Amino acid sequence: MEVINTIGRRKTAIARIYVEPGQGTIQVNGRDFKDYFPTSILQFKATEPLSVTETLGKYDVKVNLDGGGVKGQSEAMALALARALCKIDEELRPALKAKGLLRRDPRMVERKKYGQKKARKRFQFSKR
Repeated sequence: MEVINTIGRRKTAIARIYVEPGQGTIQVNGRDFKDYFPTSILQFKATEPLSVTETLGKYDVKVNLDGGGVKGQSEAMALALARALCKIDEELRPALKAKGLLRRDPRMVERKKYGQKKARKRFQFSKR
């Protein structure tokens, strides 16, 4: 079977993922994913599609992560992984869809406006 590659995004994070059958190694930017995502919550979020479809340990995964913070990156990786699993086996789609793992989260940081301190915060108003 050939290598499947997909992309996942969240906020400003982009995950390019390469999945092939193997022993279940997961590499993120050339490092072990447990080193890259230090907390168990981030590790769970990143590998959620594998645990939902019970394919943990069946595929070798290589991920190139770019931009954003660790939370956005882990969620981008989860989306890319879910898309890759759908490409591999269409039977896994209903389980992933039920958990909401195939939906791109559209929420982004609102831009800063001129004449204001931040996106919605104003400069301090002084009457006198």
